[in-house]
Amino acid sequence: MSSQNIHSEKILILDFGSQVTQLIARRIREIGVYCEIYPFDADLSLIKEFNAQGIILSGSPESTTEENSPRAPSWVFEAGVPVLGICYGLQTMTVQLGGTVQGSSKREYGHATVEVKAACPLFDGLTDHVGEKKLDVWMSHGDKVTAIPEGFVTVGSTDTCPYAAVYNEQKQFYGVQFHPEVTHSVQGAEMLKRFALNVCGLHGLWSPSAIIDDAVARIREQVGDKKVLLGLSGGVDSSVTALLLQKAIGKQLTCVFVDNGLLRLNEGQQVKEMFEPMDLNFVYADASDRFLEALKGISDPELKRKAIGKTFIDVFADEARKLDDVEFLAQGTIYPDVIESAAAKSGKAHVIKSHHNVGGLPEDLKFKLVEPLRELFKDEVRRIGIALGLPESMVMRHPFPGPGLGVRVLGEVKKEYLDLLRRADAIFMEELNKTGWYQKVSQAFTVFLPVRAVGVMGDHRSYDFVVSLRAVKTIDFMTAKWAELPYDLLGHISNRIINEINGISRVVYDISGKPPATIEWE
Repeated sequence: MSSQNIHSEKILILDFGSQVTQLIARRIREIGVYCEIYPFDADLSLIKEFNAQGIILSGSPESTTEENSPRAPSWVFEAGVPVLGICYGLQTMTVQLGGTVQGSSKREYGHATVEVKAACPLFDGLTDHVGEKKLDVWMSHGDKVTAIPEGFVTVGSTDTCPYAAVYNEQKQFYGVQFHPEVTHSVQGAEMLKRFALNVCGLHGLWSPSAIIDDAVARIREQVGDKKVLLGLSGGVDSSVTALLLQKAIGKQLTCVFVDNGLLRLNEGQQVKEMFEPMDLNFVYADASDRFLEALKGISDPELKRKAIGKTFIDVFADEARKLDDVEFLAQGTIYPDVIESAAAKSGKAHVIKSHHNVGGLPEDLKFKLVEPLRELFKDEVRRIGIALGLPESMVMRHPFPGPGLGVRVLGEVKKEYLDLLRRADAIFMEELNKTGWYQKVSQAFTVFLPVRAVGVMGDHRSYDFVVSLRAVKTIDFMTAKWAELPYDLLGHISNRIINEINGISRVVYDISGKPPATIEWE
């Protein structure tokens, strides 16, 4: 399938600052329709140039009742394409088209039941209650619409929200006060599907096989007969990037795997075994001692990240200088990275942690970038990874931080600590996989605490280190709940770690949510 085909059908999402805007995009992509997120104040020429067949206005923490609050470009309502306003998107559509919004004394947050009162393509035939036209949805708003613009009809209401869903049939404008993108809105995915396929008239061309064909064609077009260098981490993003590049350009690709000594148990060996037999130029650079030396005496998490990032660049640059005639550098940048980078540059995002990549290479290594995954969300990367033949156990593995175990050993990183942590984490993962809990949680890992606690081993007093287990459930990693693992499972894991690893005398379980805690400890 040609590149033109899969990008010829698309939806534009204008972001007003909601924490779940990316969820809207993921839901639309899951339907099989390409979409992109633009800030609400993006240059109008870019919005027009995108040439979308439908537009979605996201939610926002802002209030349309405040002076200078965000507005959609008026062109959106003149473009002649269907528009769906979600929460704040509904409110700004209302205000901009002549209706009214007021601050409400009663904030509506959480589950709500919408009573469907009129025919509308998004809701016809949908029901969550037998014999009743009612839908279970998720609300999160303070302000509410108090008068709808001319040409609109009320489609759905709740007890406290008279205009929970509105519709202008002539202009194909839709507005919902609830969030169809979150899983708590039971029929939300179906509503978005109807908007994309039925209302906007799209066909769902965005599939894993089409994405692969498109990426391969683009790589060949960009690279030609030139050589490409990829820093392979063994994670899903860089592994899928490697397979796409290999499929596109074969032996023109060289993959450098830097073993920084901060990997999980046997991980370096596993990466070697997976990629060495493949028909690509695979370089294994063991730099464990170099990284440990760079981390000596450093306890501050940000300084550790910077030291790991700088050392990685130094090692990678040394390997790159050994190669001749490389013109392109490949990176496994994915779409959330692109969105977050753009937000950071525009001053709309606060950087919580620094991230490293190979973008900071020395002046003598000037490469052009190849980023075949930059349009894809993580779940899409996983789907095409499986389509490319990567093992599901590897593709579906939980996220692993760029600095590796360097930020899971609290304080100064020492080889002794890393070795203990690796073994404890391997036991935790083994038991989660054995019991099926690995697939039920979003991320799980072990943290090494550089404190000692008294224990009793046999008849002897022990005074050894402590590890903390961490497992969370989340949809978007913006917020997370600690996973309620069964007590007997936690007890079994604790017994195994303490009995099998000489040097650990105590195991604790982290029951902090995000916020206020972050998922990683550092």
